[in-house]
Amino acid sequence: MINWVKNMFNIGDYVTRKSYNNDIIFKIIAINGDVYYLKGVSVRLYADSYQDDLVICKEEDNNDSFRPSIDEYRNLNRNEYFYLPGRILHLDGDEEYLEKCMNFYKKNKIKAYGIFLHEEEMANQVTELLKKYKPDILVLTGHDSFSRVKRLKYKNTSSFVNAVNEARNYEKSHEKLFIIAGACQSNYEDLIKAGANFASSPKRINIHALDPAIVASCLSFSDKNSNIDIIKILDKTKYGADGMGGIITKGTMYIGYPR
Repeated sequence: MINWVKNMFNIGDYVTRKSYNNDIIFKIIAINGDVYYLKGVSVRLYADSYQDDLVICKEEDNNDSFRPSIDEYRNLNRNEYFYLPGRILHLDGDEEYLEKCMNFYKKNKIKAYGIFLHEEEMANQVTELLKKYKPDILVLTGHDSFSRVKRLKYKNTSSFVNAVNEARNYEKSHEKLFIIAGACQSNYEDLIKAGANFASSPKRINIHALDPAIVASCLSFSDKNSNIDIIKILDKTKYGADGMGGIITKGTMYIGYPR
């Protein structure tokens, strides 16, 4: 049960929006007159709101109950075989979410490189970063939003599409470079057409901050000689196939013998 208190609104406060039934907890990141600019705490969404629609949220109500696990991918026969999971390059438009994702990779003992880049900067830098880190899996994420009022306008999808295009110019094969792209409410179809293996958001819904990292981690531990179990992977994310989707390919992990 979330407890609500009335208070003045300041940058850094945690709030919800009454008009959306207080469904998402945001942090206030900027204020311009009566307009408050918001960032999702556990979902990759930017939003804005007028003051009279906001309700302040106690800090203790800001605990995220989602606890993703990929243990079944990591429970491998290590008595006779050794394993080389895929390496990940994670570009993120949000420093706080990047830290959460890097902690998730570290917890699961995955080799991952994390770089904070604003979404509009990704296309210009992705090729050099791919050359430098030589990953098997590329994550392009941050924040996005979708507005039907503004003629189906997406905030950052075009930046993700441009970055995917640049990455595919570097490596055309979907099985040599796996690309996971998008954020909340991104244009799923455009990202897949651009060359992403996985993308958000088929139903134009919000996705959890960790969802791209969950997909990347599952791919990292998927056998290079077998088709991935796409439904199993998507079920690991918070919102399943409504939030993310993709194509079936082989995995990225080499298996060796003897140990």
